[in-house]
Formats: sequence, C-alpha cells, structure tokens
Amino acid sequence: MSKKIIIDCDPGQDDAVALFLAMSSPDELEILGITTVAGNVPLNLTQRNARIICDIANYKNAKVFSGCSRPILVDLVTAENVHGNTGIDGIDIFEPETTLRKMHAVDFIIETLSEAEANSITLVPTGPLTNIALAIIKDPSILKAVKQIVLMGGAMREAGNLGASAEFNMRVDPHAARVVFECGIPIIVMSLDVTHKVLTSRERVNEIESIGNSVSSATANMLKFFARYDSEKYGIDGAPLHDPCTIAWLLKEDLFSGKECNVRIETDSSLTLGHTSVDFWGVEGNTPNAIWIEDIDDVGFYNLLIDRLKRFD
Repeated sequence: MSKKIIIDCDPGQDDAVALFLAMSSPDELEILGITTVAGNVPLNLTQRNARIICDIANYKNAKVFSGCSRPILVDLVTAENVHGNTGIDGIDIFEPETTLRKMHAVDFIIETLSEAEANSITLVPTGPLTNIALAIIKDPSILKAVKQIVLMGGAMREAGNLGASAEFNMRVDPHAARVVFECGIPIIVMSLDVTHKVLTSRERVNEIESIGNSVSSATANMLKFFARYDSEKYGIDGAPLHDPCTIAWLLKEDLFSGKECNVRIETDSSLTLGHTSVDFWGVEGNTPNAIWIEDIDDVGFYNLLIDRLKRFD
C-alpha cells in the first residue's frame, strides 16, 4: 500500500529534486498535496517554482497550495545567495500550467487531516515549518491523522548554515519548529549531519544528465548552479542534496541509520536562535521525540535517485 504524504516545501533546487523523486514513485507514495511556504525565496516564488517542477515532470494535476509568506514571529530570511534570485536558478523560468489552488495551504492541511483516518498521513516538510505549526495551532485535533513527520532541518555535529549553530529551516522560523517538535508526533529528522554526506559531485551530476530526459536535464542544470555556492565557500566538489533525503527515507529506509533523541528548539537566545538542542546521550532524561538520522549510504541514495529519474519520459 502506498504511503499518503503531504509535501510542504520552499523550492529551492533541492526541494525540486525531492519533488521529482516523490513524483517518480507513485507505487510507494501518494502525494495528496504540495504546500508551499516562504523560505529559500519569498512565497510568490516558491509557489511558482513548485508548479514549474510539476510542469517539467508532467505532473500538472498536482494540488499545489500557497501558504505562509512570513514566519510566525521573526522577520523572514531568504537564501538567494545559495539558490539564486529565482530559487531554482539553472533552468529557464516560465509561467507554469499547473494550477495554484485557491485554498490556503494551512487550511488544506487542516481539511485533509481532519477527513483522514487515524495515523494515515505522513507530513514531509522540507522548508521552514510555518505552515505545519499554524495548522497544529489552529486545530490540534488534526494530529490524530498524522502517522509521522519526516523533515529536513536541524544540525548537531555539523553546526549551522545560517548563523554559527542553527540550520536554515529551523532558524527561519524557530517558533514554528518548536511547535512541531513539541506536538507529540514521531519525527524523523534529516539534519545537516546526514545531508552533508550526499554531495552532488560532478561525476554524479554528469550521470544524472546522461539519462537524457527533460527531468534529468532540469535536475542536472539546477544542481550545477546549486553546487557553485558550496564549491566557492567550502572548496568542496558539489553541494549537499538536503531535501531529497526525506523522500529517500520513505522509499528506502534501510539506507539510513539514526538514534532516538529528545530534540528541543532554541527560541529565546539571539545568539543561538533556531539551534536544535539534541540530547544525543539522554543525559537530561527527557522522553525522545525524534529519530535523529546521522548516517546514510550515499552510493545507495544516488543509485535510488538515478533509477527513479530514469522513469520519466
């Protein structure tokens, strides 16, 4: 039986690849909706980018929703320096045919979960957690329908990429992240600790490009642009392919290993705002609320991605 999922995203080249990976796997994943949030770029671009990705994948009947344009309490921070001014630099931008639904993303999440059976839907946030948190705040009863939350965010050993100790998604809306991590639903965390192990090397991007379909070409072109920031800043060959780790876990969990931990989000300190405090060794004695993924079979991950990209015409 396929897993029912809602993907909440802020495309972003790596979000785009996560969407392609999910769209290529209809036997395993039923995408109930794609909700968008401000993050890597402002909301008017993330909702458009999600629809462009649907067009490229010929997934034009997708239900795409526009959500929150700013975090709950703090000012929005975006990442055009990483993703380019469009958010998906590397490909040509066009007006997508995929329709933007009129309902607000938060209302779609609430309505979908309210009508669902208990423990039947997995939420897959790959951006700031504003939409998910506001849905929980507006109607906590929806949590009964959520089986798990598989998210990209946070950092422990790898430190931060927006400030010294905070990962981007957690730092953009730390108050939303705190709501989600305290909601009581099992959370699978794809942090920088694991995503930094799946670098888009030139060899891997060339292999993706050689597939030769429109989706693989778009993927390769986006990843070439995406890699330039990390190559220039850190001197590495490629960039971490963060967000597709969430979808890969749903498709092939045995690629990953992790540990149950209690994770708390810093919301008070200006110095460490958005920091994920991971009690990795259980020294505080708090009940674990997440599985902190710490390792991945990177070769197996890219084999999975390349295999699925070959499924597109």
